[in-house]
Order: sequence, then C-alpha cells, then structure tokens
Amino acid sequence: MILAVGLTRRQLGEDCPNLKALADEGFAAPIEPVLPAVTCSVQATYLTGKLPREHGVVANGWYYRDRAEVSLWKQNNGLIEAPKVWHAARELDPGFSCAKLFWWFNMFAEVEHSVTPRPAYLADGRKVPDVYSEPPELRARLNRELGPFPLFEFWGPATTIRSTRWIVDCARSVLATEQPTLSLVYLPHLDYDHQRWGPTSPEGRRSLRELDQEVGRLVEAARARGAEVLVCSEYGIEDAHTPVHLNRVLRQAGYLKPWLNLDQWELLEPGACRAFAVADHQLAHVYVRDPKDLGAVKALLEQTPGVERVYDAESKAEIGLDHPRSGELVAVAERGCWFTYYYWLDDALAPDFARQVEIHKKPGYDPCELHFAQDRAFVKARVAWKVLRKLLGFRYVMDVISLDPTLVRGTHGRAPASPEDGAVLIGPTEAARERFAATDLHDLILARLQR
Repeated sequence: MILAVGLTRRQLGEDCPNLKALADEGFAAPIEPVLPAVTCSVQATYLTGKLPREHGVVANGWYYRDRAEVSLWKQNNGLIEAPKVWHAARELDPGFSCAKLFWWFNMFAEVEHSVTPRPAYLADGRKVPDVYSEPPELRARLNRELGPFPLFEFWGPATTIRSTRWIVDCARSVLATEQPTLSLVYLPHLDYDHQRWGPTSPEGRRSLRELDQEVGRLVEAARARGAEVLVCSEYGIEDAHTPVHLNRVLRQAGYLKPWLNLDQWELLEPGACRAFAVADHQLAHVYVRDPKDLGAVKALLEQTPGVERVYDAESKAEIGLDHPRSGELVAVAERGCWFTYYYWLDDALAPDFARQVEIHKKPGYDPCELHFAQDRAFVKARVAWKVLRKLLGFRYVMDVISLDPTLVRGTHGRAPASPEDGAVLIGPTEAARERFAATDLHDLILARLQR
C-alpha cells in the first residue's frame, strides 16, 4: 500500500504515466475527507477504521493540559487509541507480517519490520541524520546498502526527491529480503513541493513527474514478487493565498501572554494563557482555560477574517473531533487560507527556533520551514558556512528559515472544493466503488489480504 501524499484524481494525467496506468487497469475513486485532513489524523483513521473521536489523533499534535506543553510530530504508536489493521490481520492469519516504512506513529508499533526517520541530537547541538528500525539490524543493513537517510532533503528548504527515492529503495530491499504480507510505504515528495510552490505551478508538475517515476520503480518491485498494489493519498493540496494569525488575534485581545526570554525573544507559555491556538494547516485547536471565556473567544475568532467556522463542545461531534485531546474550540479556515502559529508582534522578538527547522519546538505547524529567508543576504552562503562549522565540530545555529508566510503556496486540512481535488484511492477493478470513506480503508486492506 503506497501512500502518495497530496495526490488527487485530477492529477492522474500526462505527468503521471505510471499512476495513470494503475488507475486505467483498475479504478481511481475519491476518499471522503477526515477532519482535520492532515497526516497523523488521516493515517490513524486508515489504520484503525475509526474517526479521531475514537482513535484520539485529533491533529499532528495537541496540547497536553497536565504538562502545559504543546507536542507535535511524536512517533509513539501508542498514541493511537484503537487497534490497528495488523492486529486484525494477525487474527485472521497467524503467519501475517507487516512492514511499516515511514508511515507515522512508527516507533514501537507491533509490526515485524519498521523504518522511520530518527535523527540523533548530540550534546554539542548537532542533528545527525539517522533512522529507527525494528529489528535494529535492519537499520544497519539499510545504511550499508543505501547510505545514510538524506534527512535534510526529507523536510526543510533543501527538500528534494532524494528522500522519497531512498524510501523506495528501502521498500524494495525489504520486499525482496523480508517478504512481508503487507507493506505500508509513505512517499512524501508531492506533499512538500506542493505546499512550497503550489499544486498547479511548474515546480508542482515537475514534482508529479518525479514522484511518478519512483512509484513506477516500487510497483515493479512489488509485482516481481506477486504483490497487489494499492495507492492512496491523505488529502489534496489547494492553492494558498492568505495566512491567518490566530495567536496574534488572541494576544491583542488579552488572552495570550508570551514570556520574554533572556530579554531577547518571546516564548509562548501555554499554561499562562487564557486562550491560545495550536495551528495545524487549515485547522486549529483553540485551548481555553476558563469556561467563562469560551463565548467571547468563540465570537472573536468567528469575526476574524479567514476563519470559516468555529466548532464548540456541542458541534465538534459533527466533524468527529469530540475527544478530550481537542481544543475547547476548533477553528477551520476559509478556502485558500491557513493558520500560522505566530504569536509575536515584532519579528525582532521571534524566538530563535522560529528561523530554524524545529518541528518539535514550535507550538504549531510551520510550512515556512520549506523556504529559505529571502530577507537575509547571501542566505545560501550562510548555510554553507554553517555546514562547514558543523563539519569542523563547532556549535552553530541554522537560522535561515523565512518568517514570511506569504511564501507558502499550498495548504490542506479542510474538505476539498471537489472530490477530484481530495484524497484518492487507486486499486484493482474487483475492489472498485464510486467513493470510499476514510474509515473504509482498514476493512479494504483486510479484504485484499484474504483474497
């Protein structure tokens, strides 16, 4: 099962001959969206057949009220609060085995083979590319065969097809040597480039061609061992034109209180805030400490340009987000708009991590990490100098990320304008339907395993 993130049925044309051939041989049907239509929530739904209200993955990250901390992009499989498809498959077939390759919530999953990015964070401040694997010797073998995983081309302003190509090479190796019953393979290239440049840009079309070539290599390897191929995506990416700064709105209304750290930059201290937003693409969980503030905060957000709707305790059930991890309020952006995590009012007071690729430190998702800062002279020369300092063993700060959210050209998270522009499933003719719910994929996988 290939997860080609960002792929839509509308894109299955001349730029995607391999994917189009798969669809022509079988079918290509839209998948009804999960809200939020973001990586962690959608993958958890595909693997469990449940909505976020049941599996608990309400976004790519959320606020832990007991710790007063926002935490995004965690890999512990135990965060999914429902049985996964491999549990059901193993009950049907004791000989079943699963390879989970770069799908999220990968660590400590009860699968036979897993590989996922796991950089080493050294005491001197360096971040060294590496992967986590189960069993551990799989990591060692892949490093010998393929070289180190190109982490800095997986996410960030230097993102290229190389990281997706490494994942395909990894999957081909695991298919040949481990021969799992079910292989789950995550190919992210389209997702990143379509957010960076826009889905209809020349760069976006080039990314489609690059992805299609890698899909072709993986399909070839799968069919060589007699495996059936399914392709799915998590969501489609729409053109983005307007960033919306919910935390700045809440700050100016007196609900959010930053802390001036070392008299240099402002930090968001969630526990000190009456209300703040964890931004995640086109959806934001808004955590409100005092129930007495709920009405006023909801009204404030509803009046904010770029906000389409704000869901409260009663209406969250309409979108399957009535779970304790959700914010007291959930905001959804208007089409073409998206939510930043920015809470500072002066870029001179932005925290040091704002200008870095720091997915775990930021209290919200930041697609600006795909762009070098254009307001800094000789930015690429600065990067080269900092890399040289790293290689020489000196401490360095890779503060080269843009703070200009208008550079972002693609976004996702809400329901698509048309099924043609949302998530797609490609499979064999005998499994065809006109449309699939996201919760259907769990049972579909089981049905194909039993054929």
